[in-house]
Amino acid sequence: MTDASPAAPAAHPDLGPQTRAVARLAASIPDHRLEDPTPCEDMAVRHLLGHLIGLTAAFRDAGRKNLGPTTHTDPSSAPRPDISPGWRQELAQQLPALADAWHNPAAWEGETQAGGITLPAAVAGRVALNELLLHGWDLARATSQPYEPDEEALRISHELMAATPNGPTRQGMFDPIVTVPENAPLLDQVVGLSGRNPGWTPPGR
Repeated sequence: MTDASPAAPAAHPDLGPQTRAVARLAASIPDHRLEDPTPCEDMAVRHLLGHLIGLTAAFRDAGRKNLGPTTHTDPSSAPRPDISPGWRQELAQQLPALADAWHNPAAWEGETQAGGITLPAAVAGRVALNELLLHGWDLARATSQPYEPDEEALRISHELMAATPNGPTRQGMFDPIVTVPENAPLLDQVVGLSGRNPGWTPPGR
C-alpha cells in the first residue's frame, strides 16, 4: 500500500534556491553597471559584489567548521570590499559551495564562527540565508533586475529581522527600521525591517 501522507519538512533550510537566485542576478550584471550605486550607503555594485564574495567564503567555511581567516575577520574592520578581475568565476564557484556546505546536517550542529563572532551553527545558517536574501534585493534594485527570492529564505529572514527591533541591539548590524504598511508584501516588510527603503531606486532611473 502506498503511503499517501505528506512528506516531513526538511530538518534544516536549503540554501540552494537562494544561492541560485543570487547567482542569476550576478551573472546578468554588465561591466558598465559595476560603478552604479546600491541601496547600501557608500557601496557601488562592485563593492556589494566584493562583500558577497567575502561572506560566501566566510559562511561556507562556517558551515564546514573550517574556522580561520575567513571566519575570524570582522567585516566592519576591513577596508571597503571590492572585486578582482576574476570575480565572476569566484562568485559562481562560491555560491554553490556555500549551499553544499550547509546541505550537510552536521553543519547545523554545535557552534561555529562568522564575522569574528561565535554563535550556534543553526543561527549562522539562517544568518547566511538572510544575508543572501537582502543583498540579492540590493543587487536587483541597483541593476534594475526582477527579483523573486526563495520563499523559505524569505520567511526565515522575516523571523530574524522581526527579532531585532529598533534600539541599541541594532547598532552595527542594521539601520533603523523603515516602516511599511502592515499589508505590504513580505519582501517589503523584510527590507523595511533591515533599515532599507523598499521603494529605493537608482538615482536618475
